[in-house]
Amino acid sequence: MTDDALTDDALNSLPKAELHLHIEGTLEPELAFELAARNGIDLPYATVEELSAQYDFDDLQSFLNLYYATMAVLRTREDFAELTRRYLRRAHAQGVRHAELFFDPQAHTSRGVAFDDVVDGIGDALDEAERDLGMSGGLILCFLRDQPVDSAEEALTAGLRRTDRIVGVGLDSAEVGYPPSLFESVYARARAAGLHAVAHAGEEGPPAYVREALDLLHAERIDHGIRSIEDPELVARLAEERIPLTVCPLSNVRLQATPDLRDHPLHRLDAAGVRVTVNSDDPAYFGGYVGQNFAAVRDALGLSADQARRFARTSIEASFASDSRKAELLAELDGWNA
Repeated sequence: MTDDALTDDALNSLPKAELHLHIEGTLEPELAFELAARNGIDLPYATVEELSAQYDFDDLQSFLNLYYATMAVLRTREDFAELTRRYLRRAHAQGVRHAELFFDPQAHTSRGVAFDDVVDGIGDALDEAERDLGMSGGLILCFLRDQPVDSAEEALTAGLRRTDRIVGVGLDSAEVGYPPSLFESVYARARAAGLHAVAHAGEEGPPAYVREALDLLHAERIDHGIRSIEDPELVARLAEERIPLTVCPLSNVRLQATPDLRDHPLHRLDAAGVRVTVNSDDPAYFGGYVGQNFAAVRDALGLSADQARRFARTSIEASFASDSRKAELLAELDGWNA
């Protein structure tokens, strides 16, 4: 495949894993209204169009305010199944063959939703996608970093009962002022139980947060991590230790972390030897799923077939899929160049 053939269709046919995806962030306005009607909830917006107009953010916190308000429509196991089902169908159409889904249990149990209903609903859709679409995946339980550490400990206790579904733990929500070091003990407990560890760091927070995530949480992947570019020693370390970054270009633009995509550090990190992947974060809110993120990179920064293939290969290799599943996906990726 030549670079001039790198069309939207080519990018959507690129076999890939998605490693940075908040399932609650796939709640499209249309589905929000469907679930609100089903559950007898009054949204503070009269129409889909009025809700859609709110998807314009100044920073991470302005997004989070709407994000948490809108997820109030998610109440039942079937709600979470339908939410996940719709994401997985979209993702599969854009080349995703393995998806590791973040979810925020504290945001649901605090509303009276049962932890198991969240996990089982998402799991039902994952099972359907495996059966019908040949997709694989797993769940990553994220701790809300702006909530008390005791609340994270409670979420982990619940999660340790569900290691049939949960493959790892993560750290998300408002970053500035909530360094990874706050959660060192929670992560130690999760790792001791055999769970993988990832963490959001270096999106709005400083490069020092990335170092903390590595040194104190022993994160195997860094979610976002784009501010690492400000610290040459950190960039060199990420490259040397082969720490993957799960980068979300459209998210970074929507939340003003990188106001102009043409200035995004993705290619600079890649050129420095850092293992980068392209993901969609909260695609319903940020203007596109993974295929649109690849296309946006192509349009703003340029994207060769070799780069696209490398990003996809890294996503598969950096996933928590089994070795045999990775081998299957890498073989499919090799065929993309046929």
